[in-house]
This record gives sequence, C-alpha cells and structure tokens, in this order.
Amino acid sequence: MSALAEFSRLSGRLFIDGDYVASSATEQFEVVEPATEAVIGRIADATDKEVDQAIDIADQARRKWSRIDTRSRAVILHDIAAGIRRDMRRFAEYLTREEGKPFKEAVDEISWCATAIDYYAEIARHDAGRLAGTTVPGQFHFAVKEPLGTIVIVLPFNYPLVLLCWEASAALAAGNAVIVKPHEQTSITTLKFMEVFAGLPKGLIQVVTGGARVGQRLIASEKTHGVAYTGSVAVGQAVARTCAESFKPCLIEASGNDPFIVMPSAPLEIAARGAAFAAYLNCGQVCTSAERFYVHDAIHDEFVERLAAEAKKLRVGNGLDSVDIGPMATRKQRDRFEAMMARARQQGAKVKAGGGRPAHLNQGWFVEPTVLTEVTPDMEILNEEPFGPVAPICRVKDFDEAISLANRSRFGLGGNIYTLDPDEIFRSVNEIESGILWINAPLLDNDALPFGGRKMSGTGRQLGPEGLSQFQNTKFVMIDPKASNQDFWWFPYADAESYAQHNK
Repeated sequence: MSALAEFSRLSGRLFIDGDYVASSATEQFEVVEPATEAVIGRIADATDKEVDQAIDIADQARRKWSRIDTRSRAVILHDIAAGIRRDMRRFAEYLTREEGKPFKEAVDEISWCATAIDYYAEIARHDAGRLAGTTVPGQFHFAVKEPLGTIVIVLPFNYPLVLLCWEASAALAAGNAVIVKPHEQTSITTLKFMEVFAGLPKGLIQVVTGGARVGQRLIASEKTHGVAYTGSVAVGQAVARTCAESFKPCLIEASGNDPFIVMPSAPLEIAARGAAFAAYLNCGQVCTSAERFYVHDAIHDEFVERLAAEAKKLRVGNGLDSVDIGPMATRKQRDRFEAMMARARQQGAKVKAGGGRPAHLNQGWFVEPTVLTEVTPDMEILNEEPFGPVAPICRVKDFDEAISLANRSRFGLGGNIYTLDPDEIFRSVNEIESGILWINAPLLDNDALPFGGRKMSGTGRQLGPEGLSQFQNTKFVMIDPKASNQDFWWFPYADAESYAQHNK
C-alpha cells in the first residue's frame, strides 16, 4: 500500500489495546503536507471515553509487564530495534511527507530510534538497585528500582519518532506502560510507527490523537503515574502545574535558544560549515539549534562571508527530492518565523544571505536559510527562540564578553563553541550555563549521556542512566532475617537516657 493510501487508512484512527480502531470523535483535524499544502489525512480529537479506555487498558498491561524479568523484556526490545532497522526507509517516507524534513534526515531519525531502544534494553538490566552497609548487625539493607506505572508521552512535531523512542524505550525497559499523545501534525506517522511494537503485549503502548484537551486528560488522570513532555515553555509550565497537584514526576523539555561562539583560533572553514549545520538542520526546527551567534571581532567579517556562502549552497525543496532543507512543518510556524524576521530587520539587523522565500517554489511552507548581521544583544531575534533557519550574528570583543552574552538568556539547553585554545575550551566547560555543550562538534547526541537543559529549558533528563531513572521509583528496603528485638532503639526508653539523668 502506498504511503498516501496509508494516510487515508489511518485517518481518524487510534491505536488502542494493540489494534487500530476508528475513533467515535466527531471533531477531526486536517493533516497538511508541508511541501505541497495538500491535505493528506485527518486525525481524530479522541473522546474522553476513548482516553479513559486507553488509561484503563494500560493500567492492566503495565501490571503484567512489570512482573516480567528484565532479560526477557530486553530480548523483546532488541527485536523491536532490529525491526526498525529493517524498515526505517519505509517509515522515513511517512515522516518526510508529514513533517517535511529531507528524507535523509528522516532515515537518520529513525535509525536513532533503534540505537536508543537497544541501549535501554541493556541499561535496564545493568542497574536494578544497590546494596548498602547496614546500620544494625545481622540486617540486610538495599534499594530497588521499580516502574512508576503508566507514563504519558506528549510529543512535538519536529522529532516525533526519536523523542518517542528516547522516552518510551526507557519507560518500557523500566517496566512501565506508555500512552502517547502525538502532535497533531505528525500523528499519522506516529500511528504507523506502532507497527514496530507488535512484539509487545497488547495495551502496553497506545496512541490517542487529538488536541490539548486529550493531553490534559491523560496528564491529570489519577491512573497515570509519570509524564514526559516536549514543547513550548507555556505548555510545559501548565503540564508541570498539573503534575504538581499530585506530585506526579514529570520530564519537561521546553524551548532552547542556544549560543554559538566563534573565537580567533577556530578553523573558520570548519566553523562555518558546523554553524550552517547547527543553524539550518531540519529547517532550524530543532530545540538545540544554534540561534545566537557571538563571533570575535577579529574574525567576524571572514566568518560572515564563509557562513553566507554555506547558506547559499543549500538546496531547498520537497524533502522527497535531492535537497538539504525541506519546508517548515506548518503554516503557523512559517508565519511566526517570518514575523520575527521582519521585526529583526525593523530593529536594525541586515540580511547577508537568504531572508525570504525561495523564488522557484510556489507551494509549500518554504523559507530560505538566512544570515543576519549587525545584530545587537538587546534584539528580540537573540532573546526569543526563532525555531527557523536563521543565524543572527553579534560581534564580541573577547572571550569574556562572548561567555557573558551566551549566559544572558532565560534558556539553558545547549551551547556551542569553536576554539582551539585550551584555556577557552576548559573555561567554556565550567562557565557556559547549559545542560549540553558542544565544543568544535555541534548537535551530536549520545544514547549513554544525558540530554536536557536548565533554567526555562525544562527539568529532568532524557538518555543515559538519568533517562531511565525518570521512569523509576526507588524503594529502600531493610530486612532483619531473625525478626530480633530492637531494644537499643524501641520503647521503653532507658531511664539512663532521660533528661533528668543527663542533668544529675
């Protein structure tokens, strides 16, 4: 069956208890292909009854799954990862059609899904708790890791599959059930991707589509036990407030506005290419995109020329063609981005490259990769997340000013620096306020190391052992195998330990 036929078949469906079922919802949202503006499907705004049904099914499934040993769970997860590798190009077409990114980037994203699942299949076996020295002779003291229960995952449109797998693989490996609320723009790709989880027990992972009401009902339910949310600051704050009502653990990955510093010792050809990748990957729709460039005055002009040349080389078009940059994912995103660009020009920024829409593309939500110069630290373009393909460049006089401006942000997700000066390298490690730092190598991830931010970029971590701990409860256990008396500690207290005896 062709991809477009599958979009039609999956329209209006949910993934409940291991099967695709038609939703009874009367409200639906159109799914529009960003490269062509064609309506390619519709998604249901799931009813409250359907959401509650998914929660009840997950509650039963997770109780059975948590009793399965970690080795058996790992075998199932490894099989899922192998299946993803076999079919990743097939799923990549759905992702490109629905989100817009170049096919190559879609294949990359799906390949990262497989590595994350393999990683958590093993790491969950590695650490099930720890022993500690006892405080009483003859006792046994230890901590065990337990699943939280049912995890709600609320996804964005820009990396719907890899973020799903980063979070779901950790949650499943830890023994939880998962309910996914995908973004409206990429729901059908997420539904299609559920095929890879066929080896799991029914009901262990489910998808309910819809808008904010659906996500809120999942998060607020007394029968869900943890939340992973990726999206805007405002919605992330609302999620955190809801979770706080019941002290429900939540992982919040909100916005970023990452700095990119270039110092005189940097190899400028490599730095410019790295900057282009950091700014324009996925049409700039990456939470860790480089969005604030601080370039030393001594090499500013040469770096600008090199980066502008890189921007002009990039091929913009339909992600299913031979291109480097696809469209923005939604009309709303392009409108927001273009309004921010217009305000930047009004505030005095100059366009060195790009700045408009590609002349050869009459349909689709395309924009040109852009370089802005004469940008000052107070401009909106440096203080809010553009979430589009722009590199605004601000001159700095020295390393100290670059660090100061890099840290002058309410966000703290990632940071970048290009320098070969050892002192600057190690100072940046200690002084840049971020959860992630890339030095001469932008935007790579590592399944074994944590991903997350500080300040208004959110709370908690994905990936690494920290990502597994997000979905676990730690229980302290104390055993006295002989059930001996505890007279050294119990009632009645000895008279010799009384206040009166102490003050004789």
